[in-house]
Amino acid sequence: MNTQPHMLRDVPNEDRPRERMMTVGAEALSHAELLAILLRTGTKRESAVTLASRILTECGSLRGLVDMSIEEMTTIRGIGPAKAVQLRAGIELGRRLSRSRQGDLPTIRKPADAANLMMEELRYLKKEHFICLFLNTKNQVIHRETLSVGTLNASLVHPREVFRSAIKCSSASIICLHNHPSGDPTPSPEDVALTQRLKDAGELVGIDILDHLVIGDNRFISLKEQGYM
Repeated sequence: MNTQPHMLRDVPNEDRPRERMMTVGAEALSHAELLAILLRTGTKRESAVTLASRILTECGSLRGLVDMSIEEMTTIRGIGPAKAVQLRAGIELGRRLSRSRQGDLPTIRKPADAANLMMEELRYLKKEHFICLFLNTKNQVIHRETLSVGTLNASLVHPREVFRSAIKCSSASIICLHNHPSGDPTPSPEDVALTQRLKDAGELVGIDILDHLVIGDNRFISLKEQGYM
């Protein structure tokens, strides 16, 4: 019979996640303990740690939780809208920190630089995300923006949205990226058509589309290198 306590109040202070973080540091805590700190509270029948462990089991992995939307999180027993928002906020902060380079602006010298910058964020997404990296005259990324989520087509990604954002941040050039949830980065005819449309619009407004990358599962294809632009 399992005699281990299920409620956090029954756990000795030195074994509670917050107290453990203060005494031994965040690096020593398990995924479940760190998640419990973000959750703050459990349920009537589960401590925050027990709830966190069950969430990780139901998601399959920490990666599975990271990819979930707020709506998907709230389908898990024990997670309401408030807890889901807390988790999404923590995940987003982690993503932003992972993209930061100690205050330096990432420089794009070749397609692989842009792919490496965005690969971990895009490769696991379950829907297509179209993202633009806006560069200055030194090819440094000064801004990035997600312009559409869903199946990529001309109705979802319009040149005016792309270049409106570019003009707002005084961008000299743009690199476009989108993911293929299948993991196969082979460009579709729609990808090629959209790329040409954006390239033509860029020539009119004087802001170059340098490349369009299709991101798969740890693979990418540059439409420029493939001769499509």
